[in-house]
Amino acid sequence: MKKILIAVSVFGIIFILLGLWWNNSIAPADTLNKTERIFVIGKGESVRSIASQLKNQGFIKDSVAFFLIVKKLGLEEKIQAGDFRLSSSQSATEIAQTLTHGTLDIWVTIPEGLRSNEIGAIFKERLPTYDPSWISELVKYEGYLFPDTYLIPKNATLSDAVVILRRNFQNNIKNVDMPPGFTEKDIVIIASLIEREAKLENDRPLVASVIHNRLKIGMSLQIDATVQYVLGYQENEKTWWKRHLTFDDLKTDSLYNTYQYPSLPPTPIANPGLTSLKAAANPARTEYLYYISDKTGINHYAKTLEEHNGNIKKYGL
Repeated sequence: MKKILIAVSVFGIIFILLGLWWNNSIAPADTLNKTERIFVIGKGESVRSIASQLKNQGFIKDSVAFFLIVKKLGLEEKIQAGDFRLSSSQSATEIAQTLTHGTLDIWVTIPEGLRSNEIGAIFKERLPTYDPSWISELVKYEGYLFPDTYLIPKNATLSDAVVILRRNFQNNIKNVDMPPGFTEKDIVIIASLIEREAKLENDRPLVASVIHNRLKIGMSLQIDATVQYVLGYQENEKTWWKRHLTFDDLKTDSLYNTYQYPSLPPTPIANPGLTSLKAAANPARTEYLYYISDKTGINHYAKTLEEHNGNIKKYGL
């Protein structure tokens, strides 16, 4: 009987201590500090990481207790990525609930190689302030809307969004050394061609070499992506990049058509990332004048038309 009483007493003490720990752990970290600060949750960030960051930044007292609250309330799948205004005077429960709504900014990912119309479609899906009139303005900045993952204010105007993307472009283009005889615009145009023609990163300097080699001798670039850009949106394929070009397509009369005009197109045809920009400015040193992409997206290069035709036959294209 005595052992039972001791056991009950021990469990009682443990229960009381756990209760005290729990009540203290979920209480506000600082009831007197009403100052709101910004807390950012990264895209795909785990609850454990969020709890740890909240503790490190002084918003909560205990990361384990916060983790348990999120689990208990079933909020794990409801917590949003973005930034939030939090105060140390909020309880852990209040903070957990705040993180499920009311984010100030929205995460927006812009992949490399999209044309401005496609970026507009992403804005339409992600930003509540989007308006169809944005497209005509976005096209004006083709090539300079830098691909990246951004936190964009949910109430952003078109100007706000463009400034964010263009500022990132300016910060990155500083890392690109312009080669002699080429302007920044030239390099951005070449990079946009590379972005559409090279699916694999190690192909980018090689595609760049073909473009530079052809420009050097005044040879038409004959890049399919430039024709796709002219043709625009394909309703039947639901894409801006027509999959199978016809001989009539290649005859399209446009300064963008590099089958018809032996020079760079007048503007970029897509928005390139840093890797393609660097490849455009510093191409591999080769004698290649031709390449084809096989069915897996791998490019195969040739110095002569005879070698090129051999590759076409070899890879069944």
